[in-house]
Amino acid sequence: MSQSSHIPMFPLTLLPIPGELVPLHIFEPRYKQLLQDAEQDDISFGIYFNHEMNTERLGSLMKLESVIKRYPGGELDIIVKCTALFTMEKLNRTFKTKMYPGAEVMLFDKESLLIPSPALYDLFAEYMAHRNITNHFTAFDLYQIANELNLDTHDRYKFLTSTADKKEKFLITHIRFQLHVLKQEDNSKDVFHLN
Repeated sequence: MSQSSHIPMFPLTLLPIPGELVPLHIFEPRYKQLLQDAEQDDISFGIYFNHEMNTERLGSLMKLESVIKRYPGGELDIIVKCTALFTMEKLNRTFKTKMYPGAEVMLFDKESLLIPSPALYDLFAEYMAHRNITNHFTAFDLYQIANELNLDTHDRYKFLTSTADKKEKFLITHIRFQLHVLKQEDNSKDVFHLN
């Protein structure tokens, strides 16, 4: 079952996938306050995908991983990590007594669908080998696979709003396409060297 929560909110045109690390530059006073609270109190916050295509009102639950740089004016360069997904029920101008927004959200359950089928796993291992990436996890979930594919915003949204079986088919299609491109690049290098 989904779980209802009231969380701090940071509307952006980003749609992080669970497990993804995202760099952010924080400069607005309200979001500097949010990150100060996240750092001091170890709280999570939401990045609401603020885009017209977001009819599902989807967002990503984020956790502060590290502060990379602090500027004299209070600005920050940070890394945050997506830990879960949510749908936003209601956006509030402020969160409790804070300057930053808050929202009522329904957090997604931890999905059991995350384990890829043997066919997807083998295809992804072949893709990683073609990219010369050998130092990786021994087991992958669907989100880790999606993160490796560098999906654009439209594809991220399509993937995240798909059903379990469609998520897997989506990834298989994308990996096959990227493998085709990688193999074509290899073939063109061979042709070039023969001339």
